[in-house]
Amino acid sequence: MRKLTRILHAELAKLISLPSVWLTLIGTFILNLGIIAAYVSLSLKEPGGSRNILNLGISSMGYLQVGFMILGILVACSEYNGGQIRTTLAAMPWRGLQFTSKHIAVAIITIPAAFLMVASSMLYTWIRVREGAAGFEIDAMIEVLAGATGYLTLSTLLSAAIGALLRRTTPALVILLGYDFIISPLLRNSQFKSKNVLPDAAGSYMYRVPSPVELNALTPLQGTGVFLIWTLVFVVVALVVYRKMDA
Repeated sequence: MRKLTRILHAELAKLISLPSVWLTLIGTFILNLGIIAAYVSLSLKEPGGSRNILNLGISSMGYLQVGFMILGILVACSEYNGGQIRTTLAAMPWRGLQFTSKHIAVAIITIPAAFLMVASSMLYTWIRVREGAAGFEIDAMIEVLAGATGYLTLSTLLSAAIGALLRRTTPALVILLGYDFIISPLLRNSQFKSKNVLPDAAGSYMYRVPSPVELNALTPLQGTGVFLIWTLVFVVVALVVYRKMDA
């Protein structure tokens, strides 16, 4: 445990010192607020009807996820770009502990950042539409906040695992963005019967407000389980490859 604690502290220090981590988080925060503002403005222009703050507050999740995917890829690939991984493994030759600690460090940074961005979206939405909004329960808002935070955290860890497998930033970005914006929408709009087992489709049930008219919908717990399995599979595969391949 002492060794793991020291390695975790070192990995956290490395991540905190990376300018790309902070630039990605700040840029994601600003862009997310801009997208939310656009969605809220469009909603306010629609005549009549009450507005759902929870649905509006998570309307930018598809774009917000991209920022955290980029974060995971940058964190995983940054050490390979300049060959720093050799220095890391010379100082910490325990590959399994180092890899595990790095992903724990990513989660430690991602969880508060994700919560802050989702909470700010909810707060902005409430400020803008509170007069004409439908009522909501605090328990429902807490569930949405927790689910969205967990979804973004798992997305970051999954992206970091894929980045560790590919070891190059551009190919990892092309594959993940291509899946997120092209392959996944095509599958979800097709006759594919098992579309809910897709990682992003299952993960979306972690934070979405349940709809009584949706058929074959997953519960938040089921969505969390499916997305968690996808993440663990990629992390384990990345760990096995990381331990076997040369730096």
